[in-house]
Amino acid sequence: MFGFLTRKQKDKKQQNQSEPVQASIDANFEAKDEAEALETETLPESSSAEPTPADLSQSLEKTKRTFSDGMADFFLGKKAIDNTLLDELETRLITADVGIDATTTIIDELQSNISRKVINDAESLQLKLAEIMKAILLPCEQPLSAAIKATPAKPFVILVVGINGAGKTTSIGKLAHHFKQQGKSVILAAGDTFRAAAVEQLQQWGQRNDVPVISQGTGADPASVIFDAVESASSKNIDIVIADTAGRLHTQDNLMDELAKIKRVLGKLDATAPHETLIVMDAGFGQNALHQVQQFNKSIGLTGLAVTKLDGTAKGGILFSIAKTLSLPVRFIGVGEGINDLRPFDATEFVDALLE
Repeated sequence: MFGFLTRKQKDKKQQNQSEPVQASIDANFEAKDEAEALETETLPESSSAEPTPADLSQSLEKTKRTFSDGMADFFLGKKAIDNTLLDELETRLITADVGIDATTTIIDELQSNISRKVINDAESLQLKLAEIMKAILLPCEQPLSAAIKATPAKPFVILVVGINGAGKTTSIGKLAHHFKQQGKSVILAAGDTFRAAAVEQLQQWGQRNDVPVISQGTGADPASVIFDAVESASSKNIDIVIADTAGRLHTQDNLMDELAKIKRVLGKLDATAPHETLIVMDAGFGQNALHQVQQFNKSIGLTGLAVTKLDGTAKGGILFSIAKTLSLPVRFIGVGEGINDLRPFDATEFVDALLE
């Protein structure tokens, strides 16, 4: 019925069968990884005044332009609720990187409601669209704070993984701020001992947040650094350890083995550690990044995602694709450069901002 979706499904099948395409994807990530090794992440300037969190609707402006430009006209007026209208909506969803599975769910649900006369005008169509989109995302709304409360272990160890360039170190600094605002004590572990200036960057974030950073310098054994951090936190009754790791791809076997080693070493202190393996994912990479997350999950096991840079991409619909293809909580979303702009994910707030 919906020709555009059929073509997209065919293209997806062909892509999955094409090894050269995947090789090209991995090569792009490798190039980005190498480039980021020569750069440093920008550290927000310190200020005595607490920055105001970014407005979510404004932060999603690029995605809204892809998805919602013309939506006012799309929903207003006495348009016929027919296949032509749904085809147009389907195109907008795909363009915003909502993904094939999520788009199929949305369109099928709308078609069913139209057939049952639940939807009979543009207003009811918009309301039902919002309802369906929220229902897709709600299973992903699982705050990390709730997981911490439910875990008796102390310290609670968060192992942060991902490729360079996704905003991993910056996200760690913002996480430290987030937990301090909740009254938690925090230690950072500088486990990214490979990338130039990574240790220094984390130390800057530690100073900014007034939290200690355990480090051993560039080239040190990451497992040893993180082990020391957890031991120190345990002796000082610290609530949370956030451990940085070297950026890597699933194709880098030696680095993936290193993550497995870190987990084994932590297990000597606490059989349940790390209590959270959080991957930082750049929303701008869209479906390619989603593939990488899937491979990380197969290799080391993930328990949550932080989706960053939603303010700088038109592909914010990737959250719906995440919800349909991964059984992982979205712990945080990054919607700006401010220290308060890594915020716990709220499905209702996100959809309302997207459709505003």
